[in-house]
Amino acid sequence: MRELLEAVAAGEVSPAEAQAELAGYATGEAGRFDAAREARAGVPEAILADGKTTAEVADLAATSVGTTGRAIVTRLDADALPAVRERLAEYDVEDRYHERARVLIAHTDRFERPELEATVGVVTAGTSDAEPAGEAAVLAREMGAQVERVDDVGVASIVRLLDQLPGLRELDVLIVAAGREGALPTVVAGLVDTPVVGLPVSTGYGHAGDGEAALDGMLQSCTALTAVNVDAGFTAGAQAALIARTVDAARSE
Repeated sequence: MRELLEAVAAGEVSPAEAQAELAGYATGEAGRFDAAREARAGVPEAILADGKTTAEVADLAATSVGTTGRAIVTRLDADALPAVRERLAEYDVEDRYHERARVLIAHTDRFERPELEATVGVVTAGTSDAEPAGEAAVLAREMGAQVERVDDVGVASIVRLLDQLPGLRELDVLIVAAGREGALPTVVAGLVDTPVVGLPVSTGYGHAGDGEAALDGMLQSCTALTAVNVDAGFTAGAQAALIARTVDAARSE
């Protein structure tokens, strides 16, 4: 502890970083940021913009960068982006906003993203599934996995999927996103010997068109399939990346 306090006194470590190391979290104006989540659970902490003011999102993003060297902000609308970027400017970050996925990633120059020798495939049934699928892809990449996208291969024209099967079978884990009745993950899981994470999407209309039918279909699948909640791209990406980490560890032995 003395070394940490001396580092704070010398300006080498910020008070927020010191608090995060000692308590496992840092407290800002907008709440407590779980800076130790990645070390504890393998999944980086992210800021969900939904339900927060722009000022709260910006404050939490600044706390994240100040304690971990990185910020991941999900469900961030483009009109809030300038204010968040302005707040992060004091940390001299490089950032990228994934517009379709509505995810902002910011890194300081001291942050080193992990690199895994494992590939996550992110598969979509249709273009309408791109937002949660994109969120999953960004998170898996931030956790170190290589990511390959295979888009618009829904079962309404299954030949599109069959054309992609040889490549899908070479990947280490698959996230398969689908709305409507959610059939694609079941079909894919029946054709590959790869772990499949089903991502139900709230696309469609009419009866159970808010993703409920897709979720029920994946939960009732007769294949070996794991399903996350509706539109839960972050969770799908995290689960797939944790599997990829295990694959990477096995290959390193």
